[in-house]
Amino acid sequence: MLNGPFVLAIDQGTSSTKTVIFNEKGKIVARGSEPLKTMYLDEGLVEQDPQEIYQNVLASVGQCIADFVAKEGRIEDIRSCGISNQRETFVLWGETGEPLHPAVVWQCKRSTGVCEQLRADGMEDLIRQKTGLLADPYFSGSKVIWLNRYHEKVKQAIAGGNAFFGTVDTWLLYKLTGGAAYLTDHTNASRTLFFNLETLSWDEELIRLFGLNGLHLPHIQPSSSYFGETDFAGLLPQAVPVTAMIGDSHAAAFGEGCFGPGIAKATLGTGSSILMNIGPEPKPSHQGMVTTIGWSAGKHVEYALEGVIVTCGATIEWLRTHLGLFGDVKETEAMARSVKDSGGVYLVPAFSGLGAPHWDMSRKASITGLTFHSNKNHIVRAALESIPFQVKDVIVAMESDTGIALQELKIDGGLTSNNFVVQTLADLLEKPVVNLGFPEVSALGAAYLSGLYSGVYPDIDYLKKLSENHLSVLPAGNDNAVKAAYSGWQEALAVVPQVLITN
Repeated sequence: MLNGPFVLAIDQGTSSTKTVIFNEKGKIVARGSEPLKTMYLDEGLVEQDPQEIYQNVLASVGQCIADFVAKEGRIEDIRSCGISNQRETFVLWGETGEPLHPAVVWQCKRSTGVCEQLRADGMEDLIRQKTGLLADPYFSGSKVIWLNRYHEKVKQAIAGGNAFFGTVDTWLLYKLTGGAAYLTDHTNASRTLFFNLETLSWDEELIRLFGLNGLHLPHIQPSSSYFGETDFAGLLPQAVPVTAMIGDSHAAAFGEGCFGPGIAKATLGTGSSILMNIGPEPKPSHQGMVTTIGWSAGKHVEYALEGVIVTCGATIEWLRTHLGLFGDVKETEAMARSVKDSGGVYLVPAFSGLGAPHWDMSRKASITGLTFHSNKNHIVRAALESIPFQVKDVIVAMESDTGIALQELKIDGGLTSNNFVVQTLADLLEKPVVNLGFPEVSALGAAYLSGLYSGVYPDIDYLKKLSENHLSVLPAGNDNAVKAAYSGWQEALAVVPQVLITN
């Protein structure tokens, strides 16, 4: 028999939906997961079926509820529900609730030309000033502009006032409540190019300049608030309140305990997203970060800076698949430790350009400092070191932009199992690095915010106590060696690879 109360959390991601039920200690008691199909089309178009997203969520919730009941959990002890979602992906639908177009996924590049035009028209500074974002295809608004220009059905619906915009959280809430609720939260709104960070509302000037007058936008609420009720299309005998909605990276930061200024999280996956809490006031970045909302509850709003690193784990996978330097990624830690340092070898992983804070998308990857004494262990070590070096670059830029010093770094993602990377991070940052140690951190953040509103978790201080027992890696004290290695990395970055052309 499981003892309540419980919070049900849905993490609707790009490749799957995970549903998790947490108890009042923040521990998982039941799980469900359902893969989701994504359509990768020509010319960089990426889409999903909006109805399939909804059915995917129901399938995941159904699995989780079945697991919960099998463990003798009582449905009536589920106090509330929270939703975290893939950011920037959006749906447009008409008054009857029928989608006007497939969901446009955050990865989609269709609006590259739109963004180039916005920059050419001198709108980049206005967009950055109001929204904290860049004129980039990554964000939802540029792709809505594209659809309004090139998709006749969407264009007519917007002109006729019959087009409803929603990021995935809004679409799911609309479906789960039978059309009764049309809402979003601060974090998802802050990723659209339509949202003003200062006023915490939709920016009418930008919407007019984008040519999107007539587009319906959802009402905006705090991440932790009452959004409506659902029985998940009959999966539950009675409806439960939805009391949290939040973008997945923001949810991960909250789940990891980034409750106050100077606490940051880094997802160490194929690439990396680094979010640092900067407190209750927005601060602009002058070094390639975007300003966004970290989380909100009641009248309290916490802002964040976000920096995106293009290539992290993908570098290690490239060494395995293309150079054959090892058979299993797990071997890399021992290989790196088998040499005392990288021997002056540096790998700049600009396979798809360099992200924050450099933003040199034309840069090519390079390996420098090779000698006859270099072997594959030096190259592997240099590749692993490139991950903490890039994180350090972003953190230094964030500290410079805000005047807020890093207190500690929370980490998640596959590379957190590599102790060499984690220890190097701690040594380089000279701050504790905290590893939560389980993959459902976005769901946990959604659960925490939902439970704050529904009373399962009394307050932020209670959540801080739940976060205290996570594995913390402290700096080892070998500052000089790490600082020397990082200095060499900065020199390697300054050397732009040249292509020699001969006649």
